[in-house]
Amino acid sequence: MEYRLTGLIAATYTPLCEDGSLHLDLVPAMVDFLERSGVTGIYICGSTGEGMSLSGDERRAVAEAYVQVAKGRLKTIVQVGHNSLAEAAQLAGHARWIGADAISATAPSYFKVGSIEVLADCMAQVASGAPDLPFYYYNIPSLTGVALDMVSFLPVAAARIPNLVGMKYTAPTVFEFQACLELEGGRFDCVWGCDEMLLSALAAGARGAIGSTYNTAAPLYRRLMEAFERGDLVEARRLQSLSIQMVRAINRCPFHPAMKQILTMLGLDCGPCRLPLARVDSAQGEQLRRDLDALGFFDWSRPAGGNAISNE
Repeated sequence: MEYRLTGLIAATYTPLCEDGSLHLDLVPAMVDFLERSGVTGIYICGSTGEGMSLSGDERRAVAEAYVQVAKGRLKTIVQVGHNSLAEAAQLAGHARWIGADAISATAPSYFKVGSIEVLADCMAQVASGAPDLPFYYYNIPSLTGVALDMVSFLPVAAARIPNLVGMKYTAPTVFEFQACLELEGGRFDCVWGCDEMLLSALAAGARGAIGSTYNTAAPLYRRLMEAFERGDLVEARRLQSLSIQMVRAINRCPFHPAMKQILTMLGLDCGPCRLPLARVDSAQGEQLRRDLDALGFFDWSRPAGGNAISNE
């Protein structure tokens, strides 16, 4: 199966009310904002979307809400990974039923996957729930604890998963990512997942990227990609430096709750995160706003009109 993701794909946040219930009425505004920001797709119920903190029924509701609004406007990839492989396969089938463009899955993470063969068997069971949809393995060893050799995994998995097209690669090991991209003449569509290292991934051959901060700063990253494509590495490095400084400011708070705070600052109140993710207190929120303002974030993050990013 041939399938490619290009450009910036936003790993979407799940809007929640203060009591932790779903606030799906906000989804149309979220999709409108992301489309105007210049992303090419959305990745639903991943780490950013707190997929692992949602019930199966909630995950289905979130996926359906996003796909219904974004279909035909943005590529829609639903993350269906679960510690229960049977539930993951059912989530995959649901993604197919609602019209998602592709599915993706993390490895089971409670009982650890100990070999490439076992991981391939796990992902084959998940992907079989929607055998006609492109399937991306979600490699995020920092959260799953599965740190196997992806260069060896891809051919083994491809032999067992007819709809495997590639992976979402969220790890800082650019050398392995490049080797995966080059494997078998570029057979696999490997999509980058570390926002603050996008320039490194572009240099290694990345054509697409999925990330959290594309929700709030897609115009910055689009300009970074454009600078790289025209060979202006000085400008590309400058823009990547802004991204690094932005991520460092966000990381002074709990990351995902802080990202939801930023969305609120931009007019999209996505509510809090669920436990075990902490909340951002008022002092942290005020400091975050000051730090972002000092970087010019509120000038270069606006989606409408393609605002220029100052060189000053």
